Amino acid sequence: MAQKPARWILLVEDNPGDVLLMEEAFETVCPEHRVLIAKDGAEAVDMVWRRGRFHDAPRPDLILLDLNLPKKSGTEVLRELKGDARYARIPVIVFSSSSSDIDVQDCYSTHVNAYVPKADNPAELVQNLRSLAGFWLTTARLPE
Repeated sequence: MAQKPARWILLVEDNPGDVLLMEEAFETVCPEHRVLIAKDGAEAVDMVWRRGRFHDAPRPDLILLDLNLPKKSGTEVLRELKGDARYARIPVIVFSSSSSDIDVQDCYSTHVNAYVPKADNPAELVQNLRSLAGFWLTTARLPE
């Protein structure tokens, strides 16, 4: 059986502690994939659209998006990406500490692929990422 190619995961997160935990969790769960980091919403859009200093950034296969971001909120990022036919097919998973029903409804009405509450502890984070990676990076067929 042929080995699947490494996938690019764009993590959009402004909290350095959360970034470190997520990177460590991805290293444990799916070390064959590569993680790109965007520290704010504007940087995330520039990376996906390959603008400015990100002109040679790889196209992400999966985006993990926080909602509470500087410069451009996660909701704004989601609207821009899902509103552009070139990027609307990239699966976007919102990882947020918000438990607001309004945030959840807003994200799904903007075509988020899933809304996942941020884990309270590292073990739960690893389990959540294992589930997501298992589905989105192994089971599901992603668009090229």
